[in-house]
Amino acid sequence: MIKRISIILVLSVFVLACNGIEKPKKPDNLISKDQMSDLLYDLYIINSAKGVNRNLLQSNGFNPENYILEKYNIDSTQFADSNTYYTFDTEEYSAIINKVKARLEKEKEIFEELQDKENDSIKKHKDSIRNLDRNRNLKTVKKLDSTVIGKKKIKRPVGIKDSLLQ
Repeated sequence: MIKRISIILVLSVFVLACNGIEKPKKPDNLISKDQMSDLLYDLYIINSAKGVNRNLLQSNGFNPENYILEKYNIDSTQFADSNTYYTFDTEEYSAIINKVKARLEKEKEIFEELQDKENDSIKKHKDSIRNLDRNRNLKTVKKLDSTVIGKKKIKRPVGIKDSLLQ
């Protein structure tokens, strides 16, 4: 009996707790969707750089989050309030995040194209250097062949003595 009462009590508390979630009110200084997507894009890029070059950023005293907030002329509470407002409505926030993803993928494609062009250029240079080395080696072999052909050794038959030496 006590188990049933405790289970019913826990379930009723759980159900009542879930109903108390209200949409946060719209902040007075809400960041626009476009600016929010730009801001999130920059944050993703900076956080990626921070993961790769953490020591470099720390040694220069660079705080990426403060830089982004200063760039967009907003403070951390304005960003937090706007982010909370947008994240509550999952469809709106998904649209913002999808815009950021599309921009990141576009930038990635551009970067990969540039990297492929650079790799092709490097490969062409390596191939031309390899061809130069081959040509040098062929010239050296030709010189060696021409010197050997010009100085053929004449063999004397075995057993025949030189008549002049007698």
